[in-house]
Amino acid sequence: MRDETDTPFEQINRGFDATFQNGRLSLGLVVPIAQYGTSPVPDMSGHLDRVKRAEELGFKAIWLRDVPFNVPSFGDAGQLFDPFTYLGYLAAQTSDIALGVASIVLPLRHPAYVAKAAATADVLSGGRLILGVASGDRPEEYPAMNHDFEARGAAFREAFDYIRAMGVAAPRVENRFGSVGAPLDMLPKPAGSKIALLVTGSSRQSPDWIAQNGDGWMTYPRPGIAQDRVLQDWRDQLCALGQPPKPVLQPLYIDLADDPDEGPSPIHLGFRSGYRHLTRYLQHLEQIGVNHVALNLRFSTAPINTTLGHLAKHVLPAFS
Repeated sequence: MRDETDTPFEQINRGFDATFQNGRLSLGLVVPIAQYGTSPVPDMSGHLDRVKRAEELGFKAIWLRDVPFNVPSFGDAGQLFDPFTYLGYLAAQTSDIALGVASIVLPLRHPAYVAKAAATADVLSGGRLILGVASGDRPEEYPAMNHDFEARGAAFREAFDYIRAMGVAAPRVENRFGSVGAPLDMLPKPAGSKIALLVTGSSRQSPDWIAQNGDGWMTYPRPGIAQDRVLQDWRDQLCALGQPPKPVLQPLYIDLADDPDEGPSPIHLGFRSGYRHLTRYLQHLEQIGVNHVALNLRFSTAPINTTLGHLAKHVLPAFS
């Protein structure tokens, strides 16, 4: 079961605070908000209009991905655009929806650039950035950038520490990525108290490290009671380490059927069903302690705008 005390989460910035509330589940969308089930490369035409519509309909967040290369064996090129460039563009075209990244592959980028770009996006969006971070799961990208795939766990930790250090006054850090100390500083500082950093999966770290250092955790869908047990372990780790409650989010691929009573049939990391089953499933996730679900419409068979309209009318009201 979830944390019945409903102790408020730490307040970090406008996007984080609106997206994550203890004891409640909110809904977001994975970008591109598009159908591309038969191809790894999406058609990005109309992408901005769909993001704007998601905001108008009341979705709490959109989620970009960091996919430097189209790796055929992985089968998904993401939103094509560089995430930080795209964040800046979307920050200027939206006003309230949280701008999330799920997730920046830290070992492939120098953390100084990540820290600078993230703080810039946070300031320009008025404090709406939520930065997921990961160690990466596409081995082919590492030699393409002359990085060691087997060393990505240690590189992730040191990059994480570097980014954290850059968010404070008089930053000081020394590791494989460089040495920073007085009189150097990095500007701008984040709009909120810090950059909200959510760890994706294990990122080659121990559960204790993730609970101690992350501002939240991105995990994956699991069947049956398995997710309940995983979330209880997460809460137990936080408690054992003297940490406050921290949010959990997960993705979910859906194909919304025309028949509202259609039962579930499996698709990749999700299911096809009518909206009534989807709503019950999301309510179950809320009950066991999931705080945000990022819906992915890649395998949608209905037109995207039709699906967005049905979600807004029949599903979102249960989680507003």
